[in-house]
Amino acid sequence: MTKIFALHENPDWFPPFARAFEASGVEVEEWLLTDGVLDLDQEPPEGIFWSRISASAHTRDHGLSKDYARAVLSWLEAHGRRTVNGRGILELEMSKIDQLTALKAAGIDTPRTVAAIGKHRILDAAEGFPVPFITKHNQGGKGLGVRKFESHEELAEYVESPEFEEPQDGITLIQEFIQAAEPIITRVEIVGGEFIYAIQADTARGGFQLCPADACAIDPVTGKPIMPPGATIEPEEGQQLFSLREGFDHPIIAKYLEFTRRNNIEVCGIEFIETADGRVLTYDVNTNTNYNAVVEAQAPRSAPAALVAYLSSLAAPASEPALR
Repeated sequence: MTKIFALHENPDWFPPFARAFEASGVEVEEWLLTDGVLDLDQEPPEGIFWSRISASAHTRDHGLSKDYARAVLSWLEAHGRRTVNGRGILELEMSKIDQLTALKAAGIDTPRTVAAIGKHRILDAAEGFPVPFITKHNQGGKGLGVRKFESHEELAEYVESPEFEEPQDGITLIQEFIQAAEPIITRVEIVGGEFIYAIQADTARGGFQLCPADACAIDPVTGKPIMPPGATIEPEEGQQLFSLREGFDHPIIAKYLEFTRRNNIEVCGIEFIETADGRVLTYDVNTNTNYNAVVEAQAPRSAPAALVAYLSSLAAPASEPALR
């Protein structure tokens, strides 16, 4: 079997995948892309290269990871190596504009959004937006820059205040505030063109920061549950924000599968909200998706195991059956 390489920048997120590889008896080598040396005259090893670099890497003091990953993936693909969620998908991960425009091109409804290129254009971008509305960072994750505003005056005060969060790429999105029918969002997990399962997240306690990885729930300094921005109920220790959405069978699944095929996305979690006025609005595509331990215990099929099986099927010689 061809070797499998995992390209990532956050060791805290990798243990569930490491356990899945070990349980399946499949060898994986981690490439931690935080900093390093890349010899462009050297040929890459043979293998399957799975990238899970995150748009929020800079929040973990891994500001070099995104450009390092761009360089490594370009080098791998120039040598004809098989990448999973490769160079083009990395750009989708880094830009919510790219995600929303790709979703719209695939006929999937998204929230009304205007992009402000530069801090000085934020008020112009918000002009005419009905209140309330939200801001968010174009290059984000973990709810970066997501704030709700009840008035344009409140936004103006924030932009000129010391509290203003400068986006990593200088682009702030103004987006309609979605009034959900229930205080939940749904995330659809897809691996290798297959729907694995759907989870739902409690937005009353999770707010705008809905990373399902266990490491995201606890403040590393205090050891206590994080009170995310936008939450209206303080989370309690041991309380779960995520659960399996059992029996989920919705036409949006077929649209998402076609979207991933159309954009060559092999591993992702796609998030949507069912609105109070009857719409289904998709707002985020996570190509470095994490899986929640509680959901995994409930699910009829393990997502990390499905991922390992998929990567193994790419790595197996043509004459050998894929791992099941």
